[in-house]
Amino acid sequence: MMTRSPQGRTNRLTRPSIAVAAAVAVTAGVVAAAPDAKTAEPTPKLSLIAASTSVTLDSWKDDPGVYLDLGTYLTSENGAFELKVTRKSYKDPVVATQVLRNGKKTTTKALPAGLVKDFSGLPGFAQVSVTDAAGKTVLKQTEAFCPNNASGRIRPDAPANSKYPQSCPVNPFTLGSVWGVENGWASNTYAGYYAKPVQLAAGTYTAKISVTKKYRNLFGIANKPQTVKVTVRERSWEEEEGSGSAAPRSAKSAAGPQGHTGHTGHGGHEGHQQAADAPAASAHAAHGAPARPEAPAARTTGAAPTFNVGHGPYPPAPPALPWALKKESLQRQAFSAAKVGDRPGQTDGSRQAPAAEPNAKRPTGKATVPDVPKPDLRSLPAYGITVSDGYEDVPGKDYLAFSANVWNAGPAKLVVDGFRSPGKELMDAYQYFYDAKGKQVGYTPTGTMEWDPRPGHEHWHFTDFASYRLLKADKKESVRSGKEAFCLANTDAVDYTVKNANWHPGNTDLSTACGQENSISVREVLDVGSGDTYTQDLPGQSFDITGLPNGTYYIQVLANPENRLKETNHKNNSALRKVVLGGKKGARTVKVPAHDLVNAN
Repeated sequence: MMTRSPQGRTNRLTRPSIAVAAAVAVTAGVVAAAPDAKTAEPTPKLSLIAASTSVTLDSWKDDPGVYLDLGTYLTSENGAFELKVTRKSYKDPVVATQVLRNGKKTTTKALPAGLVKDFSGLPGFAQVSVTDAAGKTVLKQTEAFCPNNASGRIRPDAPANSKYPQSCPVNPFTLGSVWGVENGWASNTYAGYYAKPVQLAAGTYTAKISVTKKYRNLFGIANKPQTVKVTVRERSWEEEEGSGSAAPRSAKSAAGPQGHTGHTGHGGHEGHQQAADAPAASAHAAHGAPARPEAPAARTTGAAPTFNVGHGPYPPAPPALPWALKKESLQRQAFSAAKVGDRPGQTDGSRQAPAAEPNAKRPTGKATVPDVPKPDLRSLPAYGITVSDGYEDVPGKDYLAFSANVWNAGPAKLVVDGFRSPGKELMDAYQYFYDAKGKQVGYTPTGTMEWDPRPGHEHWHFTDFASYRLLKADKKESVRSGKEAFCLANTDAVDYTVKNANWHPGNTDLSTACGQENSISVREVLDVGSGDTYTQDLPGQSFDITGLPNGTYYIQVLANPENRLKETNHKNNSALRKVVLGGKKGARTVKVPAHDLVNAN
């Protein structure tokens, strides 16, 4: 695969994850009685419902296209609908298993081979057909379904909270995931940010939504299509600005594919930015151009910036939630202009997530490393790999940029506290250890934390967490990245099937997770099953390849390079990704071969 940044423009690699909010109520008049425990079926009963008989969707003149959030949900009764999705290695295909729970008894049912190709959801789950006012079919398509999508209770005695994760991961190197619709809950079938917009002129339509036959047969879903009246209204930024409610417009080049836009929050490289071939859900922005925030959504969708994954600029991922549960502040947020860098409680349209509170004071007593469970840090192969020159900021330079992730396979979370002596620039860092009951039973000094003032960071970084190296064909080091310090945050669900995986990690919001410049102490946590992604447009996420000859190289992502952190296994910290450099100075190219079965650059 050949990637190149044309004419100094960047196609920022993003890997958004679909947003899922807290419990919501589906207002569809579908409240069902709780099943009698003696007569309950051992398998969940799944049904397709529509929350409303009509919806209003927006088409923007500047960025034409309509997102078909039609308000249809899959409900689960007589038990939770749960799927375990895994792969043994990158040489093995992704497989899915249904988990059936009946009291204390748990059984599994293997789903057909090849049913799922990745971890983003069930492909071809919903069939959508749209006819115009004259009865002519103007659209017919299938859509994928993520059971972890926006969801809510359908009856009052259902569990108050869903135990399932808040998204289906799309990192190309994900290893395991759990999908589910809680018992007595419903999950929206709309594919959200991963769905492509459709071209529908302003007017009225009728949409018919059904579950495709293979899934009806597989899960015993009744063939009961839902019909929704659709009104498409055309809107323009000029009209919104005239009313004083819209955000400032930016260059047309800031609009992404299908009209989506990226936030400039976590800024570009020092002196240069990189380009990447981005997926359909990614943002595209010209070099240095400010990105326009997401267009305001129709009141039926509740779409607004709510979630961030990865240390990088991510466009908002619109959840499909009943608007009645959204507050005016979210609507104002959708119209607000994107800002560079972190801001209190929020990062680039991310959800607000509480940070872990550090201990009130430095640990006392003798430092010990007790015999208790410890984290296991592992690296994913690099991805989002691309080349660019230094543009006008660093003329004559060529760079190889990449995204990287270090994750925790458990069985214990990584907890690091930083404490700052008054007037000191560095924090002293300590790793903590806990017994099976969660009681702290030991600690050890583990280096330092430093404040990173660069745009796109502006938070405290733990030093020597990982290292990036470009190796020659003989696997010997050629170039080392300047990136040696990291803010730890749970940005990616890498494998939620490992022991003690936390399906609802905190510490996901970078601005709170990593402290402020005047912080006296910081706690950074990497939870079990989660990883921390740094995207390829951040400072330090690149190698200077100006003087390197063409040929084969390997990008090495190395966790815990100095072994300062205590782990269960230090032998699985390195991951290599093969790249082939070509071209000439100022016009370098890179080919990225598939990594076993994973063909993602």
